[in-house]
Amino acid sequence: MFTESELQHLQRSIDLAKIALDNGDQPYGSVLVSAEGHVLAEDRNRIGNGDPTQHPEFALARWAADHMTADERANATVYTSGEHCPMCAAAHGLVGLGKIVYVSSSKQTAEWMKELGIGPSNVETLPIEEVIRDARVVGPVPELVEQVHELHRQYYANK
Repeated sequence: MFTESELQHLQRSIDLAKIALDNGDQPYGSVLVSAEGHVLAEDRNRIGNGDPTQHPEFALARWAADHMTADERANATVYTSGEHCPMCAAAHGLVGLGKIVYVSSSKQTAEWMKELGIGPSNVETLPIEEVIRDARVVGPVPELVEQVHELHRQYYANK
């Protein structure tokens, strides 16, 4: 189902999520890839500084708006460890980024938080398709989900 290159980008998003975790942030990471398969930008969650909007998907949307043409954005792909929240999905849609491939869904993350006794977020969990019209979305990725699940267990175990 996924090419070796796609799996590498997804694994990198998980690696970035681990870096976020190691820095005290929620474990999320994302990679922006051109239509030609070149990594253009990547980021990790940075909410530990007190700004809860510092999500990697949002940062990549801003980067894309500043550095890519509309056509380049439309043909790019964002690979991410977790499905975009509504804020990030809106940013993605507003700048016209293309396909999204995520390892774990927001529904899975909500279930993990419930299992760990963590209350729901004060922001609704919505599938990307309910935020972006005509979104091209692929996920979750079953063969990689457990890696992301483990990062979330580690994060909430320390809270």
